[in-house]
Amino acid sequence: SVSIGLQIHGQLVLGVVYDPNRDELFHAVKDGGAFLNQHKIKVSTVEKLDVALLATGYPFRVKHHLEVYQRSFNALFMQVSGIRRAGSAALDLCYVACGRFDGFWELDLRPWDIAAAQVILEEAGGMITDFSGGDQVLLTGNTIASNGIIHSKITQDIKNVFSGIVDR
Repeated sequence: SVSIGLQIHGQLVLGVVYDPNRDELFHAVKDGGAFLNQHKIKVSTVEKLDVALLATGYPFRVKHHLEVYQRSFNALFMQVSGIRRAGSAALDLCYVACGRFDGFWELDLRPWDIAAAQVILEEAGGMITDFSGGDQVLLTGNTIASNGIIHSKITQDIKNVFSGIVDR
């Protein structure tokens, strides 16, 4: 995928993510809504984890955290309908934005993985935080995203697993 985000004075204001394989263009401008091609998108309305479909990515840059990451996978896997691994964090976040996924988490992403899709997700009504539930996701790369409704449930499981290992 191709991902372009624009930040002005510390605020993300524009996000564009293109998937050439599916010819899908996700885009959003702050306070202007989120779109997939020309259609407005919104996050899912799933309220319970047992019917939620989550996405994740494997921590290939921090392989020393693989064991604890696997614990987070196991903790969430036992509670949700399914977990997918697509390959692009930016697309995973956009899939949360359009309701294909209900939530997402990944460890140690880079700003270019997150920034554009963060604008799209937030404009679609979603929520994105670091592992502590804070707003330092671009700095830490430790990312939890959701439709907002199930966010606290995912965050609690991630906090429990990563507490003392990854602070944010």
